[in-house]
Amino acid sequence: MEHTGSMYLAGQDPRQPMLSPAVLADLTGFPPILIQVGTNEIMLDDSTRLAARARAAGADVILDITADVPHVFQSFAGVLDEADQALDRAALFLTQHVHIPDTAAASAG
Repeated sequence: MEHTGSMYLAGQDPRQPMLSPAVLADLTGFPPILIQVGTNEIMLDDSTRLAARARAAGADVILDITADVPHVFQSFAGVLDEADQALDRAALFLTQHVHIPDTAAASAG
């Protein structure tokens, strides 16, 4: 953990809010957030903490917890059914929250 933590920080002050958003960031005004995490994940506590803090700040949050999967389990798409399902849920989240203008209508007008 110490080695990985120092790689993540890259010499930066760990008290910077965006380096520890689950604990320090001001989440006021954040857009909708999807957090996907596994029950075997070292980041589970940070994920639940971030979701709670974001909700308290008024953000729309989906905390999507999947049982018995490894860190970054979504990278196992095509191998783990849970990864495929999580990516489907992420795609649904994006289609519900990202609005792309109709370029055909814009160019016709």
